[in-house]
Amino acid sequence: MFAAVSRSSVAAVIADALARADVSRVFAAAGAERALIDAARNRGLAVVETAGATAACIMAAVTAELGDAPGVALVSLGAGLAPIVDGAAHASRDRAGIVVISDGGGDARLLEPVVKASVSVEPAAAAHWIAHAAQAAMAHPRGAVHLALGAGVAGAPALPVATTVRRAAAAAPASEALDAVADAIAQASRPVLVVGLEVAADDAKWVRALAESLPAPVLTTPKGKGALPDPHPLALGLLAADHALLAQSDLLISLGVDSVELTPRAWPAGVAIVRIARGPQEHAVVADIALVLEELAPRLRGRMRADWDVAALDRLKRAHTASAPRPGLARRRVVEIAREATPAGTILALDVPLADAWASVAPRECLVPNGAATLGFALPAAVAAALAREASRVIAIGAAAGFETMAGEWATAARLGVAIVAVALNQAGSSDVATAARAAGVQTLSAGDEAGLRVAFERAWRSKATALIDAHVR
Repeated sequence: MFAAVSRSSVAAVIADALARADVSRVFAAAGAERALIDAARNRGLAVVETAGATAACIMAAVTAELGDAPGVALVSLGAGLAPIVDGAAHASRDRAGIVVISDGGGDARLLEPVVKASVSVEPAAAAHWIAHAAQAAMAHPRGAVHLALGAGVAGAPALPVATTVRRAAAAAPASEALDAVADAIAQASRPVLVVGLEVAADDAKWVRALAESLPAPVLTTPKGKGALPDPHPLALGLLAADHALLAQSDLLISLGVDSVELTPRAWPAGVAIVRIARGPQEHAVVADIALVLEELAPRLRGRMRADWDVAALDRLKRAHTASAPRPGLARRRVVEIAREATPAGTILALDVPLADAWASVAPRECLVPNGAATLGFALPAAVAAALAREASRVIAIGAAAGFETMAGEWATAARLGVAIVAVALNQAGSSDVATAARAAGVQTLSAGDEAGLRVAFERAWRSKATALIDAHVR
């Protein structure tokens, strides 16, 4: 039985607005406002209770990344501010739209550098502020929005005003801008497509159509992986300043690449760039990416084709992905073996810089943080992915230190019964990652070489429950 919550309380108004914003699940850290949890459940939202606030924010961010609604994290400032700062910063850095709802037990001003907005909610304006938060979180560039509810506010009476909680549709691109982009592409002899985090599953077929029609090779950021399936001959790997393809290009076509994804000097000097983006960017066509690419198709039909040597591209791709065999269990080989052992559609949550070792065939099959990874991202990210994509299996691969940091979430995973294979990259077995997992009822296995990893992985995969492989890497 849930506690009785007034349908006109602040908590009820917030829960109703979240449901109307297509939120289906919220993540509640220890110490979160109980009235909000009860109101969410009464409104039909699933509530996943987590051990930590950072984990709740990561789970909310991954949920937003895999869907088209804001993620929601319920946290307590009084229980500690630093984990919330880490979690909100992760969401904003990953351009994941989340609403972080807290009590008023701490100094919320410390969150301001890592959120898009932070508001102290008064009962009379509760409907307005939750609608504003949902819209602001999902407006490009997406990120975290914070709402603070002071003592007694969640249970206070509030008027259930009907508010608009969904963001407005993007404006159509101007015909003149489309003509200019088409002219630039048609005049290029060696264009390269560069795909970033704003490209979603609905855009992927248009990315592929453009790449094949030009034809043009495709580079991606880690978060753009899968827009063109990695096994495709024109998929040439991850964008990097030293990628040999960039020196051969005379035009870069940036599709949904956010500046937060770029390393220093990622764009080569002297090469022209045309930009198509969902979010505001200088000198970019800002609109729905699929719509822009669809409108470009007739403008490019019948124009001169690009002058890439397909055989040379194939040689470049093979050279880029080749790796020399080495003794012991290498970190990269852990990811490659996991990929070899799993079917298409498997989702990887990864918190080490090995995204290029995982072959994605669709967007969002490799969940990896932007920039410096949030410590312990892999485990809570995998839990959220397993809940959001029930038809897909999920793997978590990360540093042993990260699994130690998120040790409290083993119990969360076990309680939910999610089928996750977690692999801890444990340098020469120097960390104890198994004890906490075992204490939570999680099956634990170990491996010290490739053959052992294959055997352990198959056992873990077949168990269809949360399992940990302690991989002693060199």
